[in-house]
Amino acid sequence: MTTIQMANSSNGSSYGSKPTVHFFKEHLATMSGWQIFATTLVILMAYDQFMYLRNKGSIAGPMFKLPFIGPFVQAVYPDFEVYKRQWASGKLSCVSVFHKFVVLTSDRDLARKVFNSPAYVKPCVVPVAEDLMGATAWVFLDGKRHIDFRKGLNGLFTRKALESYLPTQETVLSDYLGKFVKASSDGGGKPMPFMGHFREINCALSCRTFVGHYISDEAVKKIADDYYCITAALELVNVPLSIYVPYTKVWRGKRAADGVLAEFTKCAVASKIHMAAGGKPTCIIDRWISSMIESQQYRDNVAAGVEALEKPTVLLREFTNFEIAQTMFTFLFASQDASSSATTWLFQIMAQRPDILDRVRQENLEARNGNLNAPLGLQMLESMTYTNAVVKELLRYRPPVIFVPYLAKKAFPVTPTYTVPKGALIVPSCYPALQDPEAYPRPDVFDPERWISGDASEKTKNWLVFGTGPHNCLAQQYVQLTMTAMIGKASLELDWVHHPTAKSEEIKVFATIFPMDDCPLVFTKRA
Repeated sequence: MTTIQMANSSNGSSYGSKPTVHFFKEHLATMSGWQIFATTLVILMAYDQFMYLRNKGSIAGPMFKLPFIGPFVQAVYPDFEVYKRQWASGKLSCVSVFHKFVVLTSDRDLARKVFNSPAYVKPCVVPVAEDLMGATAWVFLDGKRHIDFRKGLNGLFTRKALESYLPTQETVLSDYLGKFVKASSDGGGKPMPFMGHFREINCALSCRTFVGHYISDEAVKKIADDYYCITAALELVNVPLSIYVPYTKVWRGKRAADGVLAEFTKCAVASKIHMAAGGKPTCIIDRWISSMIESQQYRDNVAAGVEALEKPTVLLREFTNFEIAQTMFTFLFASQDASSSATTWLFQIMAQRPDILDRVRQENLEARNGNLNAPLGLQMLESMTYTNAVVKELLRYRPPVIFVPYLAKKAFPVTPTYTVPKGALIVPSCYPALQDPEAYPRPDVFDPERWISGDASEKTKNWLVFGTGPHNCLAQQYVQLTMTAMIGKASLELDWVHHPTAKSEEIKVFATIFPMDDCPLVFTKRA
């Protein structure tokens, strides 16, 4: 042993044979609780910043993260102008809120790549969505399980099926258009925000189309009201564990979602009884259960040795009442906010553009051969070229879906120079592609003609209103037809005036986008 080693051994120094851990124990023993806390906090903050910069790599985004929470206030109070600046900052950009790292794509081709990469990503809507709807809901399924489930739903949106829903939808439209007039009359003819009324009409249209009259008017109204709580809970990032904290937005949203699921479960029970008794399908839930019954009958006949059987197009298993309820909930989830946004902007823009409204009105009158009471028909709706162009331009001009969050199942090399880390959110944005001046000249101008005499219909790669890839919107045609029917019927039966405010053209983000002033209107009955 050297002289230095002997000295260190004898004087109790941390060098030499004494384990290093003893030094730290002695050092900690001399520190106060506050010093330990402060040291730990600094280490965690440094680690949080290090992980953010490591995940960020070369893409656009803040150079420094607010410790732990990141831009949480921005997540709670989303600002559309902030989103636009983020999209403009680069094809890929990022933020980090709490534990969640988020990558946003503003480039059309990168957005399409994300939509079409099921091997790397799966849709999560927002992280809390699985807690609200249940992780087993079909929209969260992946791979073959998702494909098989979706095959069984395709038949609910065929042309024949869509036409069968029109009588119920027309009844709802007549009822609620009358309510618009009454609301304005009761308000003394003064302008009032109509966004809430538009949410109600869309909830009623959805509920009656999905579950028919197995649900009461009171339940439909309650779902429309409660859905505010569900929408409010659907923030891109929530406070961790807030679902367990009473009276938070997520806690309220979960209870509202449970109520909707319970209501739709009762509808599934009632529909199964009705269809088993030989009832005629009048809504989506009836058609789905009818296909289940047909599939079971086919299996029973095969088992009994019956020959020369015609196999159903899609052979379905019997879904439980809760699975049916979950699926109807996902349909409502997909339609409620997006359709409410589109309806709000559509009525506002039509009031601002009487030239367009007059053409819609004239086309609808001609399609009905001058008979205002002619019932809606599928061929009638499809024949109205200009009205359909108005709806399509509305979906481009004010897209109800501005982005769709996906979860990276594994490290995703989205570009040659950047890989999205496993567990991060990657959010393909739809809005920039729909506002691209190369695809849609003067994108900030509402111009239905671009879909008739222009070449907008050829810009299919930019048409990301309904996403693309294996999880694209199942009900694209349904949305177009419903909006065409609504604005066409309203144009014939009502007049309305928009009373603009300083905030009418500002955009509010509430799951989707709405006018900041909630669209003040006055409705009257047409003479």
